[in-house]
Amino acid sequence: MTVLQAILEGIIQGATEFLPVSSSGHLSLSQHFLGIQQPSLFFDVMLHLGTLAAVLAVYYKLVWRLLLEFFSMIRDLATKNFTAKRMSPNRRMLLMLFLSLVPLFLLFLPVPGSGRRLKDFANQWATDGDILVEGFSLIATGLLLSAGIFFSRQDAKIHNKGKRPGSRPYSGRKEYNAGDALSVGLMQCAAALFPGLSRSGSTLSAGLIRGISRKTALDYSFVLGIPSILAAAALETKEALSAPPSVPAWVILSGIVSAALVGFLAILLLRWMVNSGHLAVFAIYTLVLGVIVAVAGFLEHRTGINIVSGAILNFNG
Repeated sequence: MTVLQAILEGIIQGATEFLPVSSSGHLSLSQHFLGIQQPSLFFDVMLHLGTLAAVLAVYYKLVWRLLLEFFSMIRDLATKNFTAKRMSPNRRMLLMLFLSLVPLFLLFLPVPGSGRRLKDFANQWATDGDILVEGFSLIATGLLLSAGIFFSRQDAKIHNKGKRPGSRPYSGRKEYNAGDALSVGLMQCAAALFPGLSRSGSTLSAGLIRGISRKTALDYSFVLGIPSILAAAALETKEALSAPPSVPAWVILSGIVSAALVGFLAILLLRWMVNSGHLAVFAIYTLVLGVIVAVAGFLEHRTGINIVSGAILNFNG
């Protein structure tokens, strides 16, 4: 791998990790149509650390407050001073984040009769040469984003109806409840299972559909991504360390830096687009791309040939 290739991989990872377009879907499609090989596991782990740095750079104040609140909560539990009736906004958000992570354990449940866990199917769908899952998942991402935009606007219209001119307009709830947290967690679980279903897009949309304000839903989605990125890196670390990197350290570093910088810019861009009401751009993009990919997938099933490379496809294994 050259420095330029590492930088390009970092750019792709940083952009698609945070923009609601699905990094897993784009990676799968690039491998299918362009023959771009997935980077080594070690390099992939390093790119995850780069995107993690991007989130922390943007949300370091909120993350720091949540960390302090975590240790404060542990102290209250140890001294039996914890109460669910009186909680600060930070403590409530922390507990809701924990609740949103619970559905991820569903991915590790065995599927009866298959001898595999649920998450193993995600790996199969991403590498089986059949792009129909990616196509329909991208369409689902677009529909979820569209639903989030629609329900958010309808909720605002209902609450702002009859308000006096000059009063602050209603923009949505500022705190998550248990139902909200579980809904977001289930969407994150689904995004981990289906390549093409955007994690950030689905978790953001779930919040908007539930009546959460755009800013709160976006912040929650990004902060929830921190343990998800750490978990993904941790699951791959053992295997990655068993195969030492075959590229120089400065090449790996260039990929990390590009992933962090582009990820940082992608977060700022998405924040601006969501707060200024331009989220529909991503809904249109994923819907159009999803339809194109689904049509291409049907054609490949009919012909048995990759429509770009001309390679023979085997859908039976």
